[in-house]
Amino acid sequence: MQKMKAAILHKPFDVRIEEIPVPEVKPDEALVKIKAVGVCGSDVHYYEHGKIGRYVVEKPLILGHEAGGEVVAVGENVTGLKVGQRVAIEPGVTCGKCQYCKEGRYNLCPDVVFLATPPVDGAFCEYISIRADFLHPIPDNMSYEAASLIEPFSVGLHACRRAGVKPGDTVAVLGLGPVGLLTIVAARAFGAANIIAADLESIRLEMAKEMGASVVINAKEQDVRKAVLEATSGIGADVAIETAGSTVTNQMAVEVARRGGKVALVGLPPKPQVEFNVLSIADNELDIFGIFRYSNTYPAAVQLLSSGIAPVEKLVTHRFTLEQTKEALELARTQKSTSIKVMVNM
Repeated sequence: MQKMKAAILHKPFDVRIEEIPVPEVKPDEALVKIKAVGVCGSDVHYYEHGKIGRYVVEKPLILGHEAGGEVVAVGENVTGLKVGQRVAIEPGVTCGKCQYCKEGRYNLCPDVVFLATPPVDGAFCEYISIRADFLHPIPDNMSYEAASLIEPFSVGLHACRRAGVKPGDTVAVLGLGPVGLLTIVAARAFGAANIIAADLESIRLEMAKEMGASVVINAKEQDVRKAVLEATSGIGADVAIETAGSTVTNQMAVEVARRGGKVALVGLPPKPQVEFNVLSIADNELDIFGIFRYSNTYPAAVQLLSSGIAPVEKLVTHRFTLEQTKEALELARTQKSTSIKVMVNM
């Protein structure tokens, strides 16, 4: 039996490099040699706390769900993929049969099997086997790191699509972690003419400019609501997208949207209950959209990022090997002011 190395989380802060069997390939699956995996905030949360909401790490778990790699074997029923193909891995395998899958909103599938969500193992390992229709070929000019960024980019694309961003819009993005920064790129792809980006960290504000923001607001130094109104001649944003996952920015998103505007809530705040001014929401006739992962985004995301729409690989500030996965998680956990996207390269 072939063996591979994997970074396995046993309990909070306890990640060990171990040898485990290479997964077997089912008839509808392909075996992918992992090349690059981005460290996501959810990986850091499981590493630090051992759980996210109702998802609890009860047995050893491999983290990592933002990944790109190379197909090394295909199951007997697989068509359209061949050995040697470079792919981006869409990490949520859905049933394809339920009401939500049939509607095309497969991100809502109750039976989804999502990488690195307990008890499903993720991609901080040398190989994974996954259903072939969740592997998306990437062109030769796209790096494996860029392929791994398609996952967070998809969240931004889905948010812009749900909130109906259209050419000429002014979009405010609140929170400039990797998802927020890639949401700027997504808003540009949808034709937004004016993108206002707010965060507390200067490294992220500088990166927002690189990704295409027209106005950046340092929330440590400026009143974000006032600054957005100033940048929009007192009107507010057509679409406000919250990607920080804080109570303050959730409330702020409603405050910076114009009358008749739209609000997309992407980030998850620490506590599920957030107070909103319902009178203001009703009086201004705001549309509020919940955003959960993404659906039907990967092919477009591959095209957009490989087109050079933005220098997204600049988001990768730190690189580690598989053997250094614990160090990668620790840096992402403790160095938020100096890191943006931490990458594990095989």
